[in-house]
Amino acid sequence: MAQPNLNHTFAAALPDMVREVPGTHFPAAELVVLNEPLARDLGLDPAWLRSADGVQWLTGAAGGHATAYAGHQFGQCVPVLGDGRALLLGDIGGRELQLKGSGRTPFSRPGSDGFGALGPMLREYLVSEFMHAVGVPTTRSLAVLTTGDQVIRQQGQVPGGIVVRVSQSHLRVGSVQYAATQSEALVADVVAAAGFEDAGLLLADVMSRQMELVARWMRIGFVHGVMNTDNTTLSGETIDYGPCAFTERFVGNAVFSSIDRQGRYAFGNQPTIIAWNLARLAEALLPVIPMARAQTIVGNAQNVWDEHWAQWVGEHADGLAAAEDITTYNREHGINGEPGPIFIPRNGMLETAIAQAEQHGNLAPYRELLAAVTDPYNPEAGPEWMKAPEGAFDYTTFCGT
Repeated sequence: MAQPNLNHTFAAALPDMVREVPGTHFPAAELVVLNEPLARDLGLDPAWLRSADGVQWLTGAAGGHATAYAGHQFGQCVPVLGDGRALLLGDIGGRELQLKGSGRTPFSRPGSDGFGALGPMLREYLVSEFMHAVGVPTTRSLAVLTTGDQVIRQQGQVPGGIVVRVSQSHLRVGSVQYAATQSEALVADVVAAAGFEDAGLLLADVMSRQMELVARWMRIGFVHGVMNTDNTTLSGETIDYGPCAFTERFVGNAVFSSIDRQGRYAFGNQPTIIAWNLARLAEALLPVIPMARAQTIVGNAQNVWDEHWAQWVGEHADGLAAAEDITTYNREHGINGEPGPIFIPRNGMLETAIAQAEQHGNLAPYRELLAAVTDPYNPEAGPEWMKAPEGAFDYTTFCGT
């Protein structure tokens, strides 16, 4: 098979919101994990992706684009962020392929190397594929690679890593925020690129998708950890699994991210934060939507949230709050009329698996956990000990930058 022929739909539709990035070359790069079913679904040949040429293609040898966006990070507006360590390769079959951790771009911050550490890339791959397996809208992961180089992170020298991410679209609330700083025409172009002829319809759609997404997160105990507006997609997919974790108890103040020191993105704050992010989206759309209409849509936020909360949590709220373990409760009671997962990426076992892979080159625990959480309803997919709660313990996640 020859190098895949990708389209560049994002760059063609929004040329003022991309910067070209030349190809990168990691001569010692190696494939760590490949999602063969997803590769075939995209029309890619797994055997070619495992070849020397395929590995180089997966690390960005063909080049691509870094996308521009703004964002509120922990409540503070940053007018220009953009892909500082990500590279949009292009799209195929209606889905975009993006590398994360492949090196510096025109949007990289001063002092940033643009690289990823292997551990967080393995985390994103496993957790995103678990989320897909339980039906939560999410970006997917095609592959994780080591670059062959070392990077310096909290725990010292660790292998550099790249995750290849697949999404319906990498447009975010922050994309609209950036466009609003440029021109009314660019805001209209982003609305169109997101598949809408009308900004009000986009706002209402994103509100419903994102509020349902957060309700579904909370039903399984997921804590995103960094719900900045640049990590809130217009497609309603979960994106950026850097400092995420799972709380076993349905408690509002659960925080695991090392950078969320004030608990802004704590488990129980997620509904409030998504509503806040959607209000920022409405503000950014004001050049192309009457204020009265935007206010009416945003004013319906509580009703939209109540509808999705009732569907995904609702009558189970008291039971979840009293339960010793969310997964055990969902296993016994089901979720929205369907069975609850038996296996989830529990924090301790995921950390152990990542540490073994990153520090000792031992991928066996990671592969064992991956097999269980990507077949989460099958009691034979993993060992018995993976089904049991771990109990509360101090746990901190790092985003890998």
